Amino acid sequence: MIATHALTLAKLAEHLGDDEIHVWRLDYQPQRRRGPLREVLAAYLGVNSEQVVLTHGEYGRPALAESLDQSLGFNWSHTGNHALIAVGRHVAPGVDVERLRARPRAMEIATRYFSRDEAAALAALPADVRAAAFLELWTAKEAVLKALGRGLAFGLDRLSVMHEGGRPTLQRLDGHDVEAWQLQRLPVDDALVAALAWRGGERRIRLGTLASVA
Repeated sequence: MIATHALTLAKLAEHLGDDEIHVWRLDYQPQRRRGPLREVLAAYLGVNSEQVVLTHGEYGRPALAESLDQSLGFNWSHTGNHALIAVGRHVAPGVDVERLRARPRAMEIATRYFSRDEAAALAALPADVRAAAFLELWTAKEAVLKALGRGLAFGLDRLSVMHEGGRPTLQRLDGHDVEAWQLQRLPVDDALVAALAWRGGERRIRLGTLASVA
């Protein structure tokens, strides 16, 4: 279940449950780098943003330094001046967001890098809806790979996502049981396409918007 909330960051951070994932939408400012991410994480950790130290996993996934609460999992993605930050306890979420725009090379990319069934499904669509469908697949696949902690180096063709009833479904993930995974489309904006993935049981997703992060 996805719910949209107008509560403040501090209020939601205080009440993050083990059965939830919070997703925040905020403006992305390249000059601030990871400053807003550290400030959001600080609210959940109960520390000052200066105390939030980020490291990288084996495949480059951002992680909290060992001195911080390791039960808190997070991920973030940005496109243009938009960013999403996903936060949960005892879970490693993966989130991806892309701007909805023309993709003249969509079929070329899908044929070369996606699974055969995904490329075939895209090819069967009318050209005027193919760009949106391509981005639905791309963000879903990216979200899974980010949750996996591997990123694109894992291989986009090693997992397959299909849309059933208007929602993405993970059909195949090499070396993993797809039944252990959750995949959700995030209704953040008509001009954006976004997806959230995690390994584990179902969780309630809470969407929030940060007007600014000081």
